Amino acid sequence: MNHSDRTAITAAAARIAGHVRETPVFALPPEALGLPAGAPLLLKLEHLQVSGSFKARGAFNSLLAAPVPGAGVIAASGGNHGAAVAAAARTLGVPAEIFVPEITGAAKRARIAALGARLVIGGATYDEARQASEARAAETGARLIHAYDQPAVLAGQGTLAPEIERQAPGLTHLLVAVGGGGLIGGIAGWGGATRLVAVEPEGCPALHLALAAGRPVAAPVGGVAADSLGARQIGALGFAAAQAQGIESVLVPDAAITEARRRLWDACRLAVEPGGATALAALVCGAFQPPAGARVGVLVCGANTDALV
Repeated sequence: MNHSDRTAITAAAARIAGHVRETPVFALPPEALGLPAGAPLLLKLEHLQVSGSFKARGAFNSLLAAPVPGAGVIAASGGNHGAAVAAAARTLGVPAEIFVPEITGAAKRARIAALGARLVIGGATYDEARQASEARAAETGARLIHAYDQPAVLAGQGTLAPEIERQAPGLTHLLVAVGGGGLIGGIAGWGGATRLVAVEPEGCPALHLALAAGRPVAAPVGGVAADSLGARQIGALGFAAAQAQGIESVLVPDAAITEARRRLWDACRLAVEPGGATALAALVCGAFQPPAGARVGVLVCGANTDALV
């Protein structure tokens, strides 16, 4: 555990209180989700967060941690970070410009626009959108809010850790979907006794490949959750935190993500996006098998999706 990380996360929690929700933890028997019988499974319903995902925590912390220039803020995003920055900017009365790639779905585009930000299609991939956003920020003087590789963003996402500790004492494992690494990096920065399990789609294995290589490396981006988890390379900050904590990393196929999403809807009437169901997919397909006596939590992280039909 890094005490400076804990200090930053504690400060972030105080800063964003009143702007974000303390989302509920929902316990249910694993059999309800078609899983082997065992101790109750705890779902952390972070998809109920302001802006529809955990990203609101990092966005609000970033905007509140330092003065925002008159030109406002700019972000590149597959959708969820953009919606979060747009929501924080609207709440705080700051102009926002959001660059998204062509793969960003209609539901996420509409959410960003409805929150009052200027929406720009910045290229075919997230990486192209990021480059376009950086060029625009250099031109206007707006502050760039990175989706996952800035300390204030990680500290904001890390506020989930003490919140879950309070709500679910004794949790042994927490399954967390990983894209660019801001969420798992932030939670890892808190430390604590709960073991973190990183879950990535087989088509977006940025952390998995980095852990194997010992450093961030280029990764493929594809599959049903690519719009939210499709980072071309894991963020340096998230990777360092994951490596320091010795985090277990597993990959899941698209079919398991789709099935996990369906089970959340069928059993609980929870409508989540594919990225939001990815952590549960590790249990659905057996990529993670809880050891005897484990008390497992699953972070349901996002719901910016069209309604399930």
